[in-house]
Amino acid sequence: MKAYIEIKNNHEDDLTKLNQQYNGISACRLLVFLILAFMVYKSFMSPDQWYILGALISLFSFIFCLRWHQKISTAKNVKKTLIDINNKEILYLKGDTLSFKNGMEYANTHHFYTFDLDIFGDHSLYQNLNRTNTYIGQATLASLLSSKCSKTDILLNQEAIKELSQKIDWRQMFAAHAILSHDNKDNYQKLMHWAQNPVNKSPKILYILSWVMPILFFVSLLIAYFKGSDYLQIVSTLFTFNLIILYSQVKNIKNYLIDSDQISSIIRQYGLMINLIEKEVFKSQKMKILQDKLKQTKGSVSGSIIELSNLISNIQSIQNLMGAIIMNGSMLYHVQVLIKLMEWKKNNAAHIHTWLDIIGEVESLNSLANLAHNNPDFCFPELNDAHQINFNQLGHPLISKEKRVCNEVTFQPETMIILTGSNMSGKSTFLRTLGINMVLGGIGSVVCAVKANIHPLPVIVSMRQTDSLSDSESYFFAEVKRLKQLIDQLTQEKCFVLLDEILKGTNSDDKQTGTIAVIKKMISKSAIGAIATHDLEVCKTTEQYPNQLINKCFEVEIIDDDLVFDYKLRDGICQNKSATFLMKKLKVI
Repeated sequence: MKAYIEIKNNHEDDLTKLNQQYNGISACRLLVFLILAFMVYKSFMSPDQWYILGALISLFSFIFCLRWHQKISTAKNVKKTLIDINNKEILYLKGDTLSFKNGMEYANTHHFYTFDLDIFGDHSLYQNLNRTNTYIGQATLASLLSSKCSKTDILLNQEAIKELSQKIDWRQMFAAHAILSHDNKDNYQKLMHWAQNPVNKSPKILYILSWVMPILFFVSLLIAYFKGSDYLQIVSTLFTFNLIILYSQVKNIKNYLIDSDQISSIIRQYGLMINLIEKEVFKSQKMKILQDKLKQTKGSVSGSIIELSNLISNIQSIQNLMGAIIMNGSMLYHVQVLIKLMEWKKNNAAHIHTWLDIIGEVESLNSLANLAHNNPDFCFPELNDAHQINFNQLGHPLISKEKRVCNEVTFQPETMIILTGSNMSGKSTFLRTLGINMVLGGIGSVVCAVKANIHPLPVIVSMRQTDSLSDSESYFFAEVKRLKQLIDQLTQEKCFVLLDEILKGTNSDDKQTGTIAVIKKMISKSAIGAIATHDLEVCKTTEQYPNQLINKCFEVEIIDDDLVFDYKLRDGICQNKSATFLMKKLKVI
């Protein structure tokens, strides 16, 4: 937190200086405008060439002040955004607020683990991790958390995340441009649709006319100025002919318009984000690979994207009717922009998807790097190919350090833990702790442990099922379908399985028999993982499979007439019973 406070204070000092500059330039701009107005007035009142020269100098000075003013205004917006980024991190680390997008739109009740492990939604893993601010970044992070990477990709991600975790200023500047883009799914899809539409080839005659006609118009205007009004008819004819040329291209121009007032600004911020990637010196192979992808096209990608932003902004100005008439009647402005836009699209449209995917990848890596930076006590797990999973001081990454209880846990090849414990003893939290850390380890992230050595496996979880009235599906049938899905997946590959009190929708005898049968089936499929149960008879299955099944438990103690949970994982079967005690204490019975 100290680092964020220091960074925020530095940005606030910079913002104070920028505000002073901004006010000074505003005053200077007003003064130059008054001088310009005076010079223009005097040049009309007197033919003295010095007034005309003064007016021209004042005009250029005013334009310079406008651009300088805009540059300072942009820098102010960036600084304000950086201050806000650090404020959010400070509040997050204090536990005061969780203001990041929760990814609820990516929730899927049929996914192998995202629904059961609370990967998406309020207070989810996604919401705690998420530092993405573009649509493609959000979607990329969601996709990453919903899958397992190959061992090669995990190692590449680990190296990149480790490097990016130290580049806090770079990461925050990247995030600031993403925030300032005000990007969303609708605008992203409009840009993708525009890029995928076929390119219309501009006829050579149009290209020739776009340059010849404006020259003829201004030459005739000069002749009319020096030779008299008799030549104004030629000027008028050329002006009208230029508008006819424009009219012939209106349909094409409409095809190149993107139905969004913000799209030009969004694309510009894309370009600035790409520029940060291009200019930064990276050591990790993954970031170098992403940089190399940007070098596969001719010239600077960021320059090309910013050029597209300018062209789209210029083509959209045709919607200003009066300005469009004047600018096209005189110099075919929008026809020239159209030709440039056609040329840009022909050369670059096929690359837009790749460029934005790179932005998405970097944003998702930045989010995981932020997790690593905020939690220096977390570790990058070592990887093995022996189906062994070892966690030293494993904890839930979303539980604060002050409240977190950590445990040692080891899974040998083809072993499963049968987990017992009373309600509220920590069984479900422990299962989620295992699942979330396996998910994080399987994408190259740090995990909440002092040390870890894992074989990254696909994660399958059955902890939370819902009935479906729309599908006329009972809770029990939904659970059985989930177990079928699990067994089918185990038939295809080894998986890390987490089950919490399965078959709750049937009677106790049926539940016991079914649970034991499911455990035996998973053993036959060489599953690795844990199953939580309240049925002590299920624990006796370990006697039949001593090499595959291990009993572990969470105990509860009654101290001073109160239940005390330590949430520490122990060997063996739970012995204490808390339900009767608790009901008596609350006078239920």
